[in-house]
Amino acid sequence: MSPLEIESSRLVFVGGLHRSGTTPFGRVLAEHRDVSGLAETAASEDEGQHLQSVYPPAKLYGGSGHFARDPRAHLTEVSPLVSSQNANALLEAWRPHWDLSRPYLVEKSPPNILMTRFLQALYPDAAFIMVIRHPVTVALSTKKWTRLISRHPRKFASLAALVEHWLIAHRLLANDIPHLRRVHVVHYEDLMQRPAAELQRVRDFLRLAGEIPSARLSTAHSKAYENWWRDLRSPARPGGWQRRRIEHRFEDEIAQFGYDLDDLSQYRPPRPSDVAELSQG
Repeated sequence: MSPLEIESSRLVFVGGLHRSGTTPFGRVLAEHRDVSGLAETAASEDEGQHLQSVYPPAKLYGGSGHFARDPRAHLTEVSPLVSSQNANALLEAWRPHWDLSRPYLVEKSPPNILMTRFLQALYPDAAFIMVIRHPVTVALSTKKWTRLISRHPRKFASLAALVEHWLIAHRLLANDIPHLRRVHVVHYEDLMQRPAAELQRVRDFLRLAGEIPSARLSTAHSKAYENWWRDLRSPARPGGWQRRRIEHRFEDEIAQFGYDLDDLSQYRPPRPSDVAELSQG
């Protein structure tokens, strides 16, 4: 089968900032009998961004906690990279790692959060699923993750800077969503607390028959970040000043996205008048 014979309506692009839950969500989705994710790629988390040479991967813009700050990471339909040749080149890179006998083909990469309009220009009938998680949880998890895997100074960012990075990325996503034909938003907190209901919404969006297995989803990891954030209330706690800075600078805008700085476990839909509201698809 040639790349040209893969209809764009079969493509599902999953995106969301690093540490937002895109990997567990992508794996659960790929367990459905009609869905194939990229597999056996030898690339980090089997992400399609690492298998292709059409666009720069997020690491070239600073990687997790940084890439959304670089305007070049935000690709739209006006990008000079939009061409039929590049559309075919991406599919040629990903095709060997999909089970093409399955109707839906998933490509999951965090920078897809800033590339929806570009990918839609390449594949007009593709679907997009964006996974969103509380900005503080993402910041704390990114802080811990980058500290464990790298000591390079380029990877350093304060908690406040990581929360600001979340806001930059999600402002761009909020502005891009009205341009998309097929988009669905999954909030990580809802997925963990009500997996059956949230996966039913995904099934309805993609028109999948049969359940999406949810046994691999776990809430255990989030508790540690909730405790860490709670402990930062203490003025004597190292890093406590970062919590106060985040509360002072970003509390109101974070609330516009449906998140509360006193409760990392919940997503509450913002009022329709809130400009930052993200469509649920």
